[in-house]
Amino acid sequence: MGVICHGQLVLTTVREHIVGREMTAYTACRPEVEAAGATYVETGLHVDGNLVTGHAWPDLPGFMREFFNLLASKNGSTI
Repeated sequence: MGVICHGQLVLTTVREHIVGREMTAYTACRPEVEAAGATYVETGLHVDGNLVTGHAWPDLPGFMREFFNLLASKNGSTI
């Protein structure tokens, strides 16, 4: 799954899927991310298993690279 900027707020509604996970998000979203049980990571881009998260739109190039790498690894190909 890939989520960037304020998109992590959607994940806070399904706490059972993010409790104990590490993720980054837009700085203003940090309280909600932590309240949902995830660990907020202060980086522009973070990968935690099958979860790729980004801080904001300037992180899109790296975010997309990591997201496509995740997709490629799931179907056995390489990018």
